[in-house]
Amino acid sequence: MRRDTPRARVLDSLSADEVLAELHARGSDKSAVEMILARGFGRAMIVGPLPLDGAQALRQAAKAAGALAVLAKPAGRADPSRAEVIVMGSMDQLSTAAAKIGGDVGARIETALQSYVAPATRVLRCRGLEVPLGERTLVMGIINLTPDSFSGDGLGADAEAAIAQGKQMVADGADMLDIGGESTRPGSEPVGEEEELQRVLPVIEGLVAAVEVPLSIDTYKSRVAKAAFEGGAHIVNDISGLHADEEVAGVAAEAGAGVIIMHIRGTPRDMQKDPKYADVIGEIGDYLEEGIGRAAQAGIAREQLILDPGIGFGKTLEHNLEILRRLREFRSLGCPLLVGTSRKSMLGAILDLPADQRLEGTAATVALAVAGGADIVRVHDVREMSRVAKVADAIVRVKHELVESEHSWAERKTD
Repeated sequence: MRRDTPRARVLDSLSADEVLAELHARGSDKSAVEMILARGFGRAMIVGPLPLDGAQALRQAAKAAGALAVLAKPAGRADPSRAEVIVMGSMDQLSTAAAKIGGDVGARIETALQSYVAPATRVLRCRGLEVPLGERTLVMGIINLTPDSFSGDGLGADAEAAIAQGKQMVADGADMLDIGGESTRPGSEPVGEEEELQRVLPVIEGLVAAVEVPLSIDTYKSRVAKAAFEGGAHIVNDISGLHADEEVAGVAAEAGAGVIIMHIRGTPRDMQKDPKYADVIGEIGDYLEEGIGRAAQAGIAREQLILDPGIGFGKTLEHNLEILRRLREFRSLGCPLLVGTSRKSMLGAILDLPADQRLEGTAATVALAVAGGADIVRVHDVREMSRVAKVADAIVRVKHELVESEHSWAERKTD
């Protein structure tokens, strides 16, 4: 996908402050910003980058629909021939604007709106299994078969200990297990395929016989993924988002497996060397969309995909906090969301504590991820985080008046 391909994203805020900050950061006209402040709005979304004539056409379509639209500079893009458009209005007005502009731009807007206000329940399809999503937040337990895990829980080649750990995690509430044989902590070195296979295959085969939850193989290598599927795994968790090994998508498609598409900037070895973004949410979204496109080209259906914004993978503390704060915006991509914050260095930076003392920090991020629309949380401490997710679900998975009205809008659109 080209960097200038139009995208549409619902901004996750009903507060003018959020949208005004976006407008000011992009150098929008002061009088237009003041008009928005005076009038107010219901929802806001950002569309683009578009050629200037296309941006003006969208502005006129929004005006005809009763919505507001302001042109803005594409974040991080110096091309003066293109602009982004921030459109504000009710869900119906935004949808009407999409219909009026039509074409690819209109379709992108409508898809983003429909995805943001997703059905209450969905299904993840992976190798014959149908995993319900949306009823509650699912918990993925982490099994590290490495000697150098950042979190201090690496089991190396101890297959029996890993199988026992997996069984205990399921007993503690894990809905799926993620098995990895290569550390992806910052600065880590790659592991050879043979060594990775020797670490993970006995554990996958043992857990297939011992538990009844989906198993995920944490790898970006097609040969490892293929062997894991043959051993009984259901999902591949690719930290490169299908970018590192182009054969992973084909292997997953052939197996009918689920695919977790994660964002990363660089590689584990160099990802934390001064990562920079002009538009962290937009750039992550672009990368994830490229992964979705690669999956589609390989024949993988949307119902097989999960997206992970990759907290800690080529991001500063500020980037990670921004991702969590605006997590719901990634729903516009139309796939379930997975979030992994467990014991990560962002928590160490905030709390000034080592990895084995970050339980409460992890709990805070898990609760906020649930509130932000996460479908799955990936954690080390399954029992505790299952309880956190259960309480957070009880609070946020209720039909507030706004949510009910937006779901009604979505239902009308599909009738």
